[in-house]
Amino acid sequence: MAIPLLEYKPVSQNQRVAAYEVGGDEQPRVYTTANLLSPTDMDDLIEAAYRQMFFHAFTADREPFLESQLRNGQISVRDFVRGLLLSDTYRRSFYDLNSNYRFVEQTVQRVLGRDVYSEREKIAWSIVVATKGIVGFVDDLLGSEEYLQAFGYETLPYQRRRVLPGRTQGELPFNIKSPRYDAYHRAKLGFPQIVWQTSVRRFTPQEKQAKAGSPAQFLDMARSISPRVNQPQNISASNIDYTNKVPYRKV
Repeated sequence: MAIPLLEYKPVSQNQRVAAYEVGGDEQPRVYTTANLLSPTDMDDLIEAAYRQMFFHAFTADREPFLESQLRNGQISVRDFVRGLLLSDTYRRSFYDLNSNYRFVEQTVQRVLGRDVYSEREKIAWSIVVATKGIVGFVDDLLGSEEYLQAFGYETLPYQRRRVLPGRTQGELPFNIKSPRYDAYHRAKLGFPQIVWQTSVRRFTPQEKQAKAGSPAQFLDMARSISPRVNQPQNISASNIDYTNKVPYRKV
């Protein structure tokens, strides 16, 4: 028998408050398959999905089979998001390197587009992870009423209400606020590190770099040599004894 989800009370965060907003460059772009006009729009949606879930996806991290199914209309955007959350990349990058509480916090941010309400919500979803595993947790999260009302089956999750009209600066992106590595693993890996440089490094383009055998490679060596030479003597012609200096033959 599965343990039911622990009840938690939502707090009054900004994404739950209805307000009139004026669109701008800082507003998040909504990607959905309901208004795709060209194949390029589908490419943008897929790239946005990787940024939302992985923050960045290399070639080895991509899921070509899921992309093909999404392009052909065999799965919905919600199914594509589910495939990314259950992929080996997401498991290695987030689940294996964090505790269940932090894993829940990062997944809620990426799937529901908001921060967790409280520690009680972390505990509630952590119990689901412990009892049902990652698959059960992802299915319950994507099947929740909040997700279906906010994004449905065709809209890609995004950070909701990031820009606030009453503040000079909006909320930080989730990938900056909650990096994939926990503090323990960041210290274990040795970053972040502050490196102080006392000398200014200058970049020389490749076409301007000295090639093998170029005299420019020996310029510093030539400048380092300081040969010692004798200074010329100032001798007056009136002080020279020409009679003794001229060689002559002795008889």
